[in-house]
Amino acid sequence: MAWDGLSTELEGSLVRLEPLHARHEADLFAASQDERIWRWLIGPGILPTRELMSDWLQQAVGDSADGREAAFATVWSATGQAVGSSRFLSLRPEHRGLEIGWTWLTPASWGTGANVEAKLLMLEHAFERMGCQRVEFKTDARNEQSRGALLALPATFEGVLRRHMVMPYGARDSAYYSVIADDWPDVRAHLRGRLAAAERRGA
Repeated sequence: MAWDGLSTELEGSLVRLEPLHARHEADLFAASQDERIWRWLIGPGILPTRELMSDWLQQAVGDSADGREAAFATVWSATGQAVGSSRFLSLRPEHRGLEIGWTWLTPASWGTGANVEAKLLMLEHAFERMGCQRVEFKTDARNEQSRGALLALPATFEGVLRRHMVMPYGARDSAYYSVIADDWPDVRAHLRGRLAAAERRGA
């Protein structure tokens, strides 16, 4: 089900989230060439080819145009360079809920505040403009890096769905996390504090 207003540019101080477009393909392909990004998305030791990146982008753009998802390129505000992507998916407007997922960043942007601000922008949009009452996240239960990042938001761990998905690398147990509207003021304050600290480090 489409959700009007979900796919829109989200502007931050470090990064800007732009609705995903074909113009982002070259930057994203260059940003994607590190196997650490893809261990829990397409499998260990695998890098996207140009064809795979093109197919991934076309499908994401198409799903966004059809209103099934809202995919974004994560772009450095200072340079306009796309360094990763994220999206809203599993849209449930009738229940005021959605998921944030398919999030990845080139490792050169890890620890810079880019992911912190991207999450802040997306959660702010979901809760303050779209009226969400629940935003959920899921990851492979073995992905300790992703699980740590979700707890650091902080999102609430809700449990593991066993053999929840079939991934290219095999069956996956999915760990679920959520932020609900009641949590949002504290989560927003925490993310803003982390972002300010990252900006001070980069100054």
